[in-house]
Amino acid sequence: MNERVRFQLSSAVFVILARGPEICMLQRKTTGWMDGWFSIPAGGLEAGETIRAAAAREAFEETGIIIAPEALRPVHTLHSLTTGNQWLGHFFRADEWTGMPTLCEPDKHADLQWRRLDNLPDNTIPYVRQALLCAAGNEPYSEYGWNRNPGKIISNSIGEQPS
Repeated sequence: MNERVRFQLSSAVFVILARGPEICMLQRKTTGWMDGWFSIPAGGLEAGETIRAAAAREAFEETGIIIAPEALRPVHTLHSLTTGNQWLGHFFRADEWTGMPTLCEPDKHADLQWRRLDNLPDNTIPYVRQALLCAAGNEPYSEYGWNRNPGKIISNSIGEQPS
Protein backbone atom coordinates (compact mmCIF):
# COMPACT_ATOMS: atom_id res chain seq x y z
CA MET A 1 0.00 0.00 0.00
CA ASN A 2 1.41 3.37 -1.00
CA GLU A 3 0.66 6.04 1.54
CA ARG A 4 1.26 9.56 0.44
CA VAL A 5 3.44 11.46 2.87
CA ARG A 6 2.41 15.09 2.84
CA PHE A 7 4.77 17.93 3.52
CA GLN A 8 3.93 19.76 6.74
CA LEU A 9 4.54 23.44 7.19
CA SER A 10 4.85 25.12 10.57
CA SER A 11 3.01 28.36 11.29
CA ALA A 12 3.57 31.41 13.44
CA VAL A 13 1.08 34.12 14.38
CA PHE A 14 1.78 37.86 14.57
CA VAL A 15 -0.46 40.58 16.00
CA ILE A 16 -0.37 44.16 14.76
CA LEU A 17 -1.73 46.20 17.67
CA ALA A 18 -2.77 49.47 16.04
CA ARG A 19 -3.32 52.67 18.02
CA GLY A 20 -4.10 55.31 15.43
CA PRO A 21 -1.10 55.52 13.09
CA GLU A 22 1.18 53.65 15.53
CA ILE A 23 1.77 49.96 16.19
CA CYS A 24 3.12 48.18 19.25
CA MET A 25 6.70 46.91 18.85
CA LEU A 26 8.55 44.65 21.29
CA GLN A 27 12.34 44.44 21.55
CA ARG A 28 13.60 40.89 22.06
CA LYS A 29 16.19 39.99 24.71
CA THR A 30 17.86 36.91 26.24
CA THR A 31 16.06 34.45 23.98
CA GLY A 32 19.17 33.42 22.07
CA TRP A 33 17.55 34.45 18.80
CA MET A 34 17.49 37.96 17.31
CA ASP A 35 18.10 39.53 20.72
CA GLY A 36 18.01 43.33 20.49
CA TRP A 37 15.75 43.25 17.41
CA PHE A 38 12.17 44.53 17.31
CA SER A 39 9.12 42.49 16.37
CA ILE A 40 5.43 42.56 17.18
CA PRO A 41 3.59 40.20 19.54
CA ALA A 42 4.04 36.76 18.01
CA GLY A 43 4.43 33.08 18.64
CA GLY A 44 3.45 29.57 17.67
CA LEU A 45 0.28 27.54 17.74
CA GLU A 46 -0.57 25.00 20.39
CA ALA A 47 -2.23 21.66 19.60
CA GLY A 48 -5.95 22.03 18.93
CA GLU A 49 -5.77 25.83 18.75
CA THR A 50 -7.06 27.92 15.86
CA ILE A 51 -4.74 30.47 14.32
CA ARG A 52 -6.90 33.35 15.57
CA ALA A 53 -7.03 31.89 19.09
CA ALA A 54 -3.23 31.53 19.04
CA ALA A 55 -2.86 35.18 18.02
CA ALA A 56 -5.16 36.35 20.83
CA ARG A 57 -3.28 34.16 23.33
CA GLU A 58 0.14 35.42 22.23
CA ALA A 59 -0.99 39.05 22.46
CA PHE A 60 -2.20 38.37 26.01
CA GLU A 61 0.93 36.48 27.07
CA GLU A 62 3.30 39.14 25.73
CA THR A 63 1.39 42.37 26.41
CA GLY A 64 -1.40 41.54 28.88
CA ILE A 65 -4.21 42.75 26.65
CA ILE A 66 -7.38 40.82 25.93
CA ILE A 67 -8.55 40.55 22.33
CA ALA A 68 -11.58 38.58 21.22
CA PRO A 69 -10.31 36.23 18.49
CA GLU A 70 -13.08 37.39 16.15
CA ALA A 71 -11.77 40.97 16.53
CA LEU A 72 -8.49 39.95 14.89
CA ARG A 73 -8.55 40.80 11.19
CA PRO A 74 -6.23 38.75 8.94
CA VAL A 75 -4.13 41.21 6.94
CA HIS A 76 -1.17 39.28 5.55
CA THR A 77 0.29 35.82 5.04
CA LEU A 78 4.06 35.46 4.72
CA HIS A 79 5.61 32.32 3.22
CA SER A 80 9.12 32.39 4.58
CA LEU A 81 12.27 30.39 4.00
CA THR A 82 14.81 31.10 6.72
CA THR A 83 17.90 29.01 7.44
CA GLY A 84 16.51 26.32 5.14
CA ASN A 85 13.17 26.03 6.96
CA GLN A 86 9.84 26.94 5.38
CA TRP A 87 7.07 28.36 7.52
CA LEU A 88 3.94 30.48 7.26
CA GLY A 89 3.43 33.71 9.17
CA HIS A 90 -0.18 34.73 9.75
CA PHE A 91 -0.46 38.47 10.48
CA PHE A 92 -3.57 39.86 12.18
CA ARG A 93 -4.53 43.43 12.97
CA ALA A 94 -6.31 44.50 16.14
CA ASP A 95 -7.74 47.99 16.56
CA GLU A 96 -9.66 47.27 19.77
CA TRP A 97 -8.73 45.37 22.90
CA THR A 98 -9.13 45.50 26.65
CA GLY A 99 -6.22 46.69 28.78
CA MET A 100 -3.02 48.65 28.24
CA PRO A 101 -0.15 46.83 26.49
CA THR A 102 2.76 46.30 28.88
CA LEU A 103 5.84 44.08 28.98
CA CYS A 104 4.45 40.86 30.44
CA GLU A 105 7.51 38.75 29.60
CA PRO A 106 10.42 40.87 30.87
CA ASP A 107 12.67 37.83 30.53
CA LYS A 108 12.04 37.90 26.74
CA HIS A 109 11.45 41.58 25.96
CA ALA A 110 13.51 44.64 26.87
CA ASP A 111 11.26 47.39 25.55
CA LEU A 112 7.78 48.19 24.23
CA GLN A 113 7.45 51.10 21.81
CA TRP A 114 4.65 52.59 19.76
CA ARG A 115 6.00 53.32 16.28
CA ARG A 116 4.66 54.58 12.98
CA LEU A 117 5.25 52.38 9.94
CA ASP A 118 7.36 55.14 8.40
CA ASN A 119 9.53 55.17 11.54
CA LEU A 120 10.12 51.52 12.41
CA PRO A 121 13.31 50.82 14.37
CA ASP A 122 16.30 50.11 12.12
CA ASN A 123 16.66 46.82 13.96
CA THR A 124 13.19 45.54 13.09
CA ILE A 125 13.33 41.86 12.10
CA PRO A 126 13.43 42.04 8.27
CA TYR A 127 10.57 39.67 7.53
CA VAL A 128 8.40 41.44 10.12
CA ARG A 129 9.18 44.78 8.44
CA GLN A 130 8.28 43.30 5.06
CA ALA A 131 4.98 41.88 6.29
CA LEU A 132 4.02 45.11 8.08
CA LEU A 133 4.62 47.17 4.95
CA CYS A 134 2.78 44.65 2.77
CA ALA A 135 -0.19 44.63 5.15
CA ALA A 136 -0.26 48.44 5.13
CA GLY A 137 -0.31 48.32 1.32
CA ASN A 138 -3.20 45.81 1.32
CA GLU A 139 -0.97 43.07 -0.10
CA PRO A 140 -2.43 39.84 1.30
CA TYR A 141 0.59 37.63 0.56
CA SER A 142 4.36 37.84 0.24
CA GLU A 143 7.40 35.60 0.26
CA TYR A 144 10.59 36.12 2.20
CA GLY A 145 13.97 34.41 1.81
CA TRP A 146 13.21 32.56 -1.40
CA ASN A 147 15.67 32.66 -4.27
CA ARG A 148 14.31 33.50 -7.71
CA ASN A 149 15.65 30.13 -8.95
CA PRO A 150 12.95 27.51 -8.27
CA GLY A 151 14.12 24.61 -6.17
CA LYS A 152 17.23 26.32 -4.84
CA ILE A 153 17.04 26.80 -1.10
CA ILE A 154 18.92 29.72 0.38
CA SER A 155 19.29 31.02 3.89
CA ASN A 156 19.41 34.56 5.16
CA SER A 157 22.63 36.00 6.47
CA ILE A 158 21.27 36.73 9.93
CA GLY A 159 19.82 33.25 10.45
CA GLU A 160 16.20 34.18 11.08
CA GLN A 161 13.58 31.75 12.27
CA PRO A 162 9.97 32.33 13.24
CA SER A 163 9.52 33.91 16.65
